[in-house]
Amino acid sequence: MDIIRRSEVEKTILPGRVAQTAVGKTAVSKSVRMTLGYGRFDIGSGHAEPHFHAEESVYIVSAKNSWIDFGGSKDNLDKRVTLEPGMILHIAENEWHRFDFGEEGHIDIVFFYAQIDNIRPEEK
Repeated sequence: MDIIRRSEVEKTILPGRVAQTAVGKTAVSKSVRMTLGYGRFDIGSGHAEPHFHAEESVYIVSAKNSWIDFGGSKDNLDKRVTLEPGMILHIAENEWHRFDFGEEGHIDIVFFYAQIDNIRPEEK
């Protein structure tokens, strides 16, 4: 059994967010079947761009003045949901979405992919 503390997981700076992969093919705890980690969205990393990728589930740990926009294409994110701690989002494969926040806002998540490959479009 691997016991993983967030404070011990390397931070990866990505456009619009900071990711920490705890379980996965290149993570602290190696897995060939799943990917799990932490994500932080705030002004320190800037605002994320709309994106899509593999099927994903997200648990909202903390959220302030924040939301997710989603829809059928990068230029048509016509749905918006305000984020609250305790929410679970199940994002379909290739569904366009963007986490965003307003003044003094932030989003702190745990993300999960039931696979290790093709998580981001550039991996396909």
